[in-house]
Amino acid sequence: MPCAAEAPRAISERPVRLAGGSALARALLRLARWRVAFDGLPARQGVVIVYPHTSNWDFVVGVLAKWSIGIPVHFWGKASLFEVPLLGRWLRWLGGIPVDRSAPQGAVTAMVQRLRDARLRDAFCWLALAPEGTRRHAEGLRSGFYHVALQAGVPLGLVGLDFARREVVVVDFLRLGGDRQADLAAIAARLGHHRGCRPERAAPIRLLD
Repeated sequence: MPCAAEAPRAISERPVRLAGGSALARALLRLARWRVAFDGLPARQGVVIVYPHTSNWDFVVGVLAKWSIGIPVHFWGKASLFEVPLLGRWLRWLGGIPVDRSAPQGAVTAMVQRLRDARLRDAFCWLALAPEGTRRHAEGLRSGFYHVALQAGVPLGLVGLDFARREVVVVDFLRLGGDRQADLAAIAARLGHHRGCRPERAAPIRLLD
């Protein structure tokens, strides 16, 4: 974590190119008249947040976008879901990591260490989260993504899920500076205009804790 807060910085470099994803996923998205805007990653490790999250359809579109790009990501899920035999196995196959929501700090610490270890080994490791944590209206964003990206010193990717334009926009990446107000303002400037399936359910872009 930086000793003093700095201004957030947009990252323009995209040195990490992916080999290509699923042609079937791209075809299904085209059939549904969706497009994915993506031009590479700034690093082999990072955190990405998806906003807004207002409908069950977000998961379907998000998974198809993930497969179409060919990006392997981890994500956090409620631990009880992983206890359901077939569902749990499928979630792990997708990259899911079970999290005990009564002790989220442990998940943050473990993910920070996982990202640091991956950087030392030059291994690919990205965490993808929907920080609203619910498709219903929330009063803000859960802060786990912020702490992980800042403490691990990795880029934060900002994915806009825009149902009005039928676009999944994966083009903005930030280096957080540690000044919450400035960091959240930079995030809002890049994500705040995207319209979810149920726009009235979108949470304001501010941290809950």
